[in-house]
Amino acid sequence: MSCLKASIPQVDSSLQGLVTAIEKASSLGVMMLTAWRLARRLAVKLVEEELTERAQRPTEWPHCEQCGQQLESKGFEGRQLKGLIGTVRWKRRAGRCEIGQVAPLDEELGLQPNQRASGGLKRAACALAVFVPFETAAVLLSLLTSALVSPSSIWNWVQEAGQQAMNRLEQELEALQDGEAPQEEEIEAAVAALPLLIGADGVMVPFRPDGGKPNGRTIWREVKVAVLARLGQRVTRAGKQVTQLVQRRLVAVQGSIDDLDPRLWLEATRQGIRSAKTVVWLCDGGPGFWRLFRDRFEEHAQGILDFYHAAPNLWKGAKAWLDGRTQRYRRWFAQARRKLRQGKTNEVLADLQAALDLEGLPDSARKRVQNLYDYLDTHRDHIDYARFKALGLPIGSGLVENACKWLTLREQRFKGVDMRWSEDGFNHLLHLRLDWVNGRFDDLFDFAASPSF
Repeated sequence: MSCLKASIPQVDSSLQGLVTAIEKASSLGVMMLTAWRLARRLAVKLVEEELTERAQRPTEWPHCEQCGQQLESKGFEGRQLKGLIGTVRWKRRAGRCEIGQVAPLDEELGLQPNQRASGGLKRAACALAVFVPFETAAVLLSLLTSALVSPSSIWNWVQEAGQQAMNRLEQELEALQDGEAPQEEEIEAAVAALPLLIGADGVMVPFRPDGGKPNGRTIWREVKVAVLARLGQRVTRAGKQVTQLVQRRLVAVQGSIDDLDPRLWLEATRQGIRSAKTVVWLCDGGPGFWRLFRDRFEEHAQGILDFYHAAPNLWKGAKAWLDGRTQRYRRWFAQARRKLRQGKTNEVLADLQAALDLEGLPDSARKRVQNLYDYLDTHRDHIDYARFKALGLPIGSGLVENACKWLTLREQRFKGVDMRWSEDGFNHLLHLRLDWVNGRFDDLFDFAASPSF
């Protein structure tokens, strides 16, 4: 028998059964699982012994900061805390006055008076809740740590951490409004040299009609989402070179374009919009997003209208003009779409102008063709697709839409079966998920002030 296996039962005879189970394990999987349980038991014992040793140290009782009376020792009182290694139990000295009780060791360890779970356990639970429903998070947490935590406890922890994330964001926005720009993120030089892509989209989320009450008809509300990323390249297994998003960061808000504006500019500044060699704004034809582009980003970025949103508008205008059932319509649309992709915008506009000059064109068709002409003319600088392709820039916003929906609002988390949200519940979880995606999740959990076991 190895020295380690022989010494473990001497530390705690109750662990002999686990040591024997490891020796008799029929498979490596069983052996590792049993060893993991043994390790947790040993970790709990080690922590409890250290806490007992610290509790025996002499304690000088100060005067109460509130009533001024000197605290009186009341002996040792028990306490326990749930953590990633299990539940730790110990006794420590407690002192009392007329107002309440004080435990110096608790303060030394950074424990709050009514704290029952460690910062590490809360962090793990919130991380699980970012991806799966609270009930599932509770089950997974139990499987991973053997800590029995109710879904409602995880919900409360998410609300707490989410509120911290929201408060931090509000402070950053206030500082930005006062002229204090945020510090740029440290990015590898090779990544920083890549073009910076900014895109925006909107997704619908189901809300409860009356706060936290479950009854009533579902209300669907739009959440504005934006992605910022560097445009890299990768080679597929088939040997094809495709664009991929590197250094992805997300911004989202349940609100208007005006609510998205400062949040997006804050993140764009963090991602180096002022120093980036090339900045691209890529989205569909939503007028609100293009207003945001003109008001905030036009002096820094090249706007690109998503080709796969421009083409359907071309189709609608041509259908009204030439009747969508004719061969002439199909031929003209195919040619116009090809010209648009080749950067021959003027030729397409000339054809549409000729259509507008026709006598006898029905008013409804004339209106549709005029709208198409104005649409393309307004975005003339944003539809030079041949030049964009030559520069290696994307002309479709599929990357943006997929990143927004997958990274921030995945169907199974925010739009699951029978899932509806209150305003607070949604916003707290949304900001927690954003911090996870953006690499700022751990900043919400102060391990220096809250033990992580």
